[in-house]
Amino acid sequence: MIRVDNLVKSFGGFRAVDGASLEIADGSITGLIGPNGAGKSTLFNVIAGVHQPTSGRVTMDGEDITGLKPHELFHKGLLRTFQVAHEFPSLTVRENLMMVPAHQSGETLLNTLIGRKRIRDDEAALLKQADEVLDFLTISHLRDEKAGNLSGGQKKLLELGRTMMVEAKIVFLDEVGAGVNRTLLNTIGDAIVRLNKERGYTFCVIEHDMDFIGRLCDPVIVMAEGRVLAEGSAAHIMENEAVIEAYLGTGLKNKTKEGAQ
Repeated sequence: MIRVDNLVKSFGGFRAVDGASLEIADGSITGLIGPNGAGKSTLFNVIAGVHQPTSGRVTMDGEDITGLKPHELFHKGLLRTFQVAHEFPSLTVRENLMMVPAHQSGETLLNTLIGRKRIRDDEAALLKQADEVLDFLTISHLRDEKAGNLSGGQKKLLELGRTMMVEAKIVFLDEVGAGVNRTLLNTIGDAIVRLNKERGYTFCVIEHDMDFIGRLCDPVIVMAEGRVLAEGSAAHIMENEAVIEAYLGTGLKNKTKEGAQ
């Protein structure tokens, strides 16, 4: 699905991503973890077209997508969410979903003059689709609530719902659990698993909650200092000495070992 080859992203003299190479398999829920400053979000931003790479290559299903803009990748089915949700706060939850599909018939002046029936039909179809998404995510009771009034976890569910309004192939989720209570995080996790199994979505998830990663993700990729440090199952990763050192540092790692003896 996605292949990253020797990707570099520099900001001045600092390499936030420093020769990272990895693959995200079609149909997988791949976890991406690492300490703060490891380059995870920057890697997401380069893959998703937010930042141009300094060097390296990104392909999707064999097609070179290096440096494409976010809207170009959107039309290819590659979407990403952010650590802080990007909703339209003055619109309702349902309206936020209905805004997502591109090239809507009501966007052209000609259709507003002579294609009003088509606009009404398309809006009715979008309304139906939005309600189905809300039912899927178990937040249909919030359909008429202003998006700006939602909790952090509800906004993360709304962002996930927006990916369901288009033909998404792969979704990059950046710290979906940040600021989310455990109950809502479980709801988000259930939705991700269902989208993966029932609709064939591929996911790549940045998250610090290892219980969440262990429940959802296989494989798990670890980054440190802009590079890929390790890859494997969540259980294997948690026993990897290099990973433990990257998270805890050598001193704390040795202290932890001594305490376990």
